[in-house]
Amino acid sequence: MENRRTFFKKASLLGLGPFIRIDDLRSFENSMNVNDDETIERMDPLISFPDNPDEWPAFREKLHAWRLQTRKELNYTGTVYEDKNFEWTQRNFSCYFLMMYDLHFFDTQSMQYTVDKIITRGINEFGGYDSVVLWHAYPRIGLDERNQFDYYRDMPGRLAGIRNVVDQFHKNGIRVFIAYCPWDKSTRREDRTDPELLDHILKEIDGDGIFLDTMKAAGAEFTQQLNTFKQEGIALESELALDLEEIQNHHLSWAQWFNDKFVPGVLRNKWFEPRHIQHQIARWNQDHSTELQMAWMNGSGMMVWENVFGQWMEWKKQDQLTLKKMLPIQRKYWRVFCGTHWTPLVPTAQYGVFASLWEDDSLRLWTLINRNHHSVTGDLLETEEVKNHIYFDVIHGEAATSSSSEKKVVLQGEIPARSVYCFIAGAKEKFGSDFQQLLLEMKEIKSSMEEDVNDAGVSPRMKKVKTPERQKDFDSTTMVEMHPASVLLTTTVLSREVGSYESRLPVQLSLNTPIRYNRTVNFSHLAADITPVTNKRFYEFIKATGYSPGIKHNFLKHWKDNMYPVNKENHPVVWVDITDARAYCEWARKRLPKEEEWQFIAQGYESNVYPWGKEMIKENCNSNGNDTTDVFTFPMGKSPFGCLDMCGNTWELTESEYADEHNRFCILKGGSYFKASGSIWYAQGGPQPSTNSVKLLLLYPGLDRSATIGFRCVRDLA
Repeated sequence: MENRRTFFKKASLLGLGPFIRIDDLRSFENSMNVNDDETIERMDPLISFPDNPDEWPAFREKLHAWRLQTRKELNYTGTVYEDKNFEWTQRNFSCYFLMMYDLHFFDTQSMQYTVDKIITRGINEFGGYDSVVLWHAYPRIGLDERNQFDYYRDMPGRLAGIRNVVDQFHKNGIRVFIAYCPWDKSTRREDRTDPELLDHILKEIDGDGIFLDTMKAAGAEFTQQLNTFKQEGIALESELALDLEEIQNHHLSWAQWFNDKFVPGVLRNKWFEPRHIQHQIARWNQDHSTELQMAWMNGSGMMVWENVFGQWMEWKKQDQLTLKKMLPIQRKYWRVFCGTHWTPLVPTAQYGVFASLWEDDSLRLWTLINRNHHSVTGDLLETEEVKNHIYFDVIHGEAATSSSSEKKVVLQGEIPARSVYCFIAGAKEKFGSDFQQLLLEMKEIKSSMEEDVNDAGVSPRMKKVKTPERQKDFDSTTMVEMHPASVLLTTTVLSREVGSYESRLPVQLSLNTPIRYNRTVNFSHLAADITPVTNKRFYEFIKATGYSPGIKHNFLKHWKDNMYPVNKENHPVVWVDITDARAYCEWARKRLPKEEEWQFIAQGYESNVYPWGKEMIKENCNSNGNDTTDVFTFPMGKSPFGCLDMCGNTWELTESEYADEHNRFCILKGGSYFKASGSIWYAQGGPQPSTNSVKLLLLYPGLDRSATIGFRCVRDLA
């Protein structure tokens, strides 16, 4: 996290101000990996080859010499990669970043995990997964004091429920990572260290590894503490470019936003230690062909990531097909791809076609890519003829088309635009009994498919909720009247990776900058509650109806023996979800306000920035950061309509709920007393201007209930 603070400090000096793009952030993170004090020659994380093919042989010699010299200076042995317990990491070519709020992962109707949906789609669309990352906290973390570990504990079924999920993945040969967010420092603290808590969760769910969010290494002390875990050990995968010194302790790492040239580069860490798997990832890219080709040329892996923190970034069909072609070959020949007999950039016969050669004692295997935006047909590469070797076009699952002359074999074929290819050669008896099965599998994969150009995504749809019948009257002691009006509203959503109303964000994302929506809204005749619903009022509802939610986890967590805390009868009720709030509204013959209605009630015709006026006045709201307060504590903070507590104290739910095929969310307004500090990755906190709206991903009542979220009601008048 210190790196990120340094970045924003430097960004200010450079005149970038608050307009920090993902591109700016990735450039800085890459620059943080350089250590000029070391004597070892510092190759870039992606080593660029010369543009001139005549220079490639000499450059390869330089790479071999560099690897030998660097290993010597680091006293590198690679013994950790000889541990059989970690052998699976060398076969981990396809990792799926699983957003646990995804509606394909959890069915909100049956309240059951649907792991089979994830696995089946993975097989059908991508060729299956070797591992998954169970992502949990961000972008919700920071709304209340719950820490990153609580977000696993509050998932459906708690840790036991996640254990069942892990068991299902394991039965299908899929390993499971949990995520660690080192920047989470200002939420609830526990009496155990972060490594101890990670250790505990991994034991409880039988997980296999840890994804190190925003980290390029875990560090010696952190790693040592983790070594107390189960006999099989823990695999660590870093997000940022891993330093060479840490390859001994981290079996995997991300190759994130590595910008390759037309002439393909070599992954530095994979070259240094061929058994170290890197996952190519550029989560906002709509075209993944460069990442796929990088993985193919380097014998490494891919991170499949479509649900990007609540935004659906579906892969194009062509990229899905490319990965489906790659994976059966990588999985069968993983030992070859993790071996030292790798020759990058062997000569090819066509412009824009590049190849790597992989060898063991009996086989030669070529991975080819087509950098062109058009298909390439005909002669693809020329190789030395070897006695008794036969040649196969593995992509098509058949014998290769070839010609021979002067002890040379010319292999031929057709590579679609921006796609991959593969030849293999060896003596007939060396291919093994399962080779024919591989050829049959490759034949079944469609090698020609039109690219799906429909990238518009799925538009969110408004959740339809039963609206109570219009009433003629209201209690003027608890509600205020709003006459019909037509008003121009400006609503602001802070630009975060969770996005706003769209199912897909722009590729260029400016972090923490406002996105403004201007709209003219026609308001009907309404009455609005003067205060949020209080503990006392919610108690009366339960007493009158006997209400008990189907999912009780975290319901009224702060109450004891079915009674609200002493002296908090007039505090806003919290630890309720949107379903609980709607149940109360139905009893009260009211409903939740829509986002626009809430904003109008708060800012009035004057378009106040805050309910009381244009400027922030801390004395007019609960901004102490400790706990909720009595809803009548701040009379000077009332809105133009006379409503209280519309800034700070608690976030308030609105009836503006949206959903697409993968994500469900509602809009929060008003801010709360709590504000997590120290990281740009926390959700917004503290009192908020009336214009500000925050997107709350919804999944499960036990997770959605919060210490900082309450609600108020409105009533439709005749």
